[in-house]
Amino acid sequence: MKKAKIVIGLGFGDEGKGITTDFLSHQNPESIVVRFSGGQQAAHTVMIEGQKHVHSSFASGALRGLPSYFSEHCTIHPSFLLNEREELKAKGGNVELHIHPLAKITTPFDVWQNRNNIKNIEHGTCGKGIGATMKRNEGPYKLYAIDLIAPREMLLEKLKGIAYYYGFVKGREIEKELHYFLEIIESIDWNISDYSYLNTYNSLIFEGSQGILLDMDHGVFPNVTYANTTSKNAYEICKKLKIEDKNIEMYYVTRSYLTRHGHGWMSNTKKLALINNDEETCVYNEYQKELRTGDLDYGLLNYALKLDAAYTSFAKKNLVITCMDQLDTDFRFEDLDTTFEMVYASFSPDSKHFKAI
Repeated sequence: MKKAKIVIGLGFGDEGKGITTDFLSHQNPESIVVRFSGGQQAAHTVMIEGQKHVHSSFASGALRGLPSYFSEHCTIHPSFLLNEREELKAKGGNVELHIHPLAKITTPFDVWQNRNNIKNIEHGTCGKGIGATMKRNEGPYKLYAIDLIAPREMLLEKLKGIAYYYGFVKGREIEKELHYFLEIIESIDWNISDYSYLNTYNSLIFEGSQGILLDMDHGVFPNVTYANTTSKNAYEICKKLKIEDKNIEMYYVTRSYLTRHGHGWMSNTKKLALINNDEETCVYNEYQKELRTGDLDYGLLNYALKLDAAYTSFAKKNLVITCMDQLDTDFRFEDLDTTFEMVYASFSPDSKHFKAI
């Protein structure tokens, strides 16, 4: 009997999806972890017995020893992936990664576009090329995971087309960049696997990216991500794998306070006096600036829960609250109008410190 657990952030991202995925990986060690949105912009932090890894190009079960699968809704950057693979190897993590043939590939030219285009900067970017990749793939200059194993000459022509699409003029520097990128691609043994590969597992953990309030269809435009961050994609994959509704379980994640890393609206902003947050991953960077904080907005939580129910109203629902030891306030369960199967709380960056409450 095949089962699925879907991890979804209820806010603007940074809720604790990585630690929650690791928690479920620890409970279900025979699983594979499936990323169903986003890509290399993820910064999902996992700590196991003092060892820390920030998962971006691998799912957050990798440090625990579980394999990763990136769906067609994800992006892949070969250079970032190669660097992270070496980090994971050194830490004893699992670097087995399967990628759907239609996952979108980010090139150095997409990263340049994200970091240098004024409109992208004003919109908000983490500088990893995600938005540019997704936008480019709406036109004729597409590049998919399956192209990574195409004949070299064909792949090179596609990469040249992408460079010219962004206005790069043919010359020695562009040729050098193209061939360097090709060398990286050719140094990786790609596992390109459609969804039938997932049938070899009876337990699947679906790891979301960012949060429901950044969803490209439901967030406050224009400061949204170029992805469906609800359970929409995960549920569609479950249906392709013929997983019954009764065997799908949701894990909705929130911090004990509101956060947003990047431009855009949030309902309140307050510089909170946080404690025990030495392992915070979301720090200042030149693209997203400071991590903003605020009081937890129960109206937004209820909105996000009701919105996601439009996609998975039938599933069992669990609530996960992270960073419970960082703020001296009580979580007001009575202000949530959804019935949960279980409520879990985390008082530590290490997922073994989760407990049911």
